[in-house]
Amino acid sequence: MLGEPAANPLARRVAALRAGDRATLARAITEVENELPSAPALHAALREHTGHAHVVGITGPPGAGKSTLINALVTELARRGKRVAVAAVDPSSPVTGGAVLGDRVRMDIGTADNVFIRSLASRGHGGGLARTTPRIVDVLDAAGFDTIVVETVGAGQSDVDIASFADTSIVVSPPGLGDGVQAIKAGILEIADILVVTKADTPNATRTERDLLDMLRLRARKEGWRVPVLCTSATTGDGIAKLVDTLDAHARDAGTGRRVRRAADPAPSPLPADPAEALRMLAARDPFVRHCGIEFVAGGVGSATVRMHVGRQHLNFNGNCHGGAIFTLADTAFGLASNSHGVIAAGIDAHATFQVAVREGDVLVARATEASLGRKLAVYRVDVLRGTDLVATFTGTVYVTSRGHA
Repeated sequence: MLGEPAANPLARRVAALRAGDRATLARAITEVENELPSAPALHAALREHTGHAHVVGITGPPGAGKSTLINALVTELARRGKRVAVAAVDPSSPVTGGAVLGDRVRMDIGTADNVFIRSLASRGHGGGLARTTPRIVDVLDAAGFDTIVVETVGAGQSDVDIASFADTSIVVSPPGLGDGVQAIKAGILEIADILVVTKADTPNATRTERDLLDMLRLRARKEGWRVPVLCTSATTGDGIAKLVDTLDAHARDAGTGRRVRRAADPAPSPLPADPAEALRMLAARDPFVRHCGIEFVAGGVGSATVRMHVGRQHLNFNGNCHGGAIFTLADTAFGLASNSHGVIAAGIDAHATFQVAVREGDVLVARATEASLGRKLAVYRVDVLRGTDLVATFTGTVYVTSRGHA
């Protein structure tokens, strides 16, 4: 008997997932998470349906109260009529490779029709996430969720991968964060679009809020979004509605679908095999380096040399070269040298000392050399010279990732 041809099985699955079938959604996530042979075709079929959800990354140290906060946050979002998905990443055991997947134990909203919760094992991947987390977020996005909350594992100062694809990054700080110096350290605090102090009903919450506000005042202000510090108590509900309002405000300000827009951008040219040419290309790609008039001179594995002709745009109110311009020159050499091994290195700490004044017309050269290189951390020294005069010295530490340069 003649009839309509059977629909493509993949198309049927995509249609079921788009229609909200939870079993289809769960199987699709398992397929992507386990990187089964069929996963690339499924991901490709879903890609055209992505870019609509607001992806909220929530990170912070172990015990900060992330899961409890998410429980309250998702409850409020659902109350406002949002369809919400949660992808909670749990650490994997370095001994057995297993994971407890217990974050959702602290979340009692998973049975609601408009809420979906999935736990994921990190499987040893660094940065606070599982390697397949971005693709799982794409599956949830294609399934039509309005908001997707991604919870990282308990994160350290350099576990900042969430910022690469979340539209809004929330960094959770528990009371008793540490002294004021702890609050201004580079790394995870710098990726925050919103800073949240949890357990606001405990004695140290006010001090932690004050430390974070002081940290924000010490850093250079940028145009646009101002990072707020919000105090919340998930047990009493205090501050949760304000947090949701702030999430909505950030989505209006910064937009959504960041990871999809980035994936749609033309891929940059691959880096050449020669280290010096690769560093030259990295310097040429950097708009801030071009803006400051910094020139690449030479480089190799573990080293880089850059040059800057001091112009009027580099001067401070006293007519000398601005310390920030000298720091930028040194930091450029540091950044190039630390990225000379073919993988991305993220700066987490830097110190500079200045020896002599520099004026318009001077030519400065910054030379970076590798002092030590470990599996995860590397240290570099930079000398800034005007002829034979030592102008400044700079030391910097980077976190060495496993990701190659695009």
